[in-house]
Amino acid sequence: MEPPSGDPRGALVRPYAVTRGRTEPLQHIALEAVLSASERAVSEARFAGHDKYRIAQICQSTPQSLAEIAAYTRLPLGVARVIVADMVAEGLLALHSAAPAERYEERMHVLERVLSGLRRL
Repeated sequence: MEPPSGDPRGALVRPYAVTRGRTEPLQHIALEAVLSASERAVSEARFAGHDKYRIAQICQSTPQSLAEIAAYTRLPLGVARVIVADMVAEGLLALHSAAPAERYEERMHVLERVLSGLRRL
């Protein structure tokens, strides 16, 4: 939610202040990883802070990717990544990885073939 026009407080809050100076998330979360929140998570997030509450609400009805969460909340991607990682660690969000670790090499092989094909164009 944006501050009302003319409200100088919006210009004073820096992204690092939202994450308390942290720039690295507790765990790596891919941009395309899907996150969901239960109704219990939404009620608990209400007391965990404004940004966490908004993220929980966004992910309750429809699971969202990290990139979508950053876009909907208008938070910088790095800030959203730190907050979402905290929420996963706290059990407020469930992480549904887009790529299982055991298929990583197969996925990289497909991406390399696509890149090779694009270079030939």
